[in-house]
Amino acid sequence: QVHLVESGGGLVQAGGSLRLTCAASTRFFNKYDMGWFRQAPGKEREFVAALNWSGGSTAYADSVKGRFTISRDNNKSTVYLQMNSLKPEDTAVYYCAAAPGRSVLVVTTDLYNYWGQGTQVTVSS
Repeated sequence: QVHLVESGGGLVQAGGSLRLTCAASTRFFNKYDMGWFRQAPGKEREFVAALNWSGGSTAYADSVKGRFTISRDNNKSTVYLQMNSLKPEDTAVYYCAAAPGRSVLVVTTDLYNYWGQGTQVTVSS
């Protein structure tokens, strides 16, 4: 069982930055691929970014490429999402998720086993 807790959300103006943090309660954090997803009101949960167990492979949604950066610190069992140049359309609840490490990075919700409770990000225009 992996317990995930997100933090760092808040209200920011368009063009601003936020850094989300997800702390994992597992001794085997370095065995898991980690992902960030988001869900806006009335919309389905969508993929944002993913990072493999070693940090050597990443994937991003087209909508955030060049603006968001996912990273991890295996010594701290923590994954981060640095969000720059935020836009109003980035407004959503952001969730981190964990999946057993695979040879190919996964970007769909159904392959992630563990989820955090989410943190709200609101970008004002």
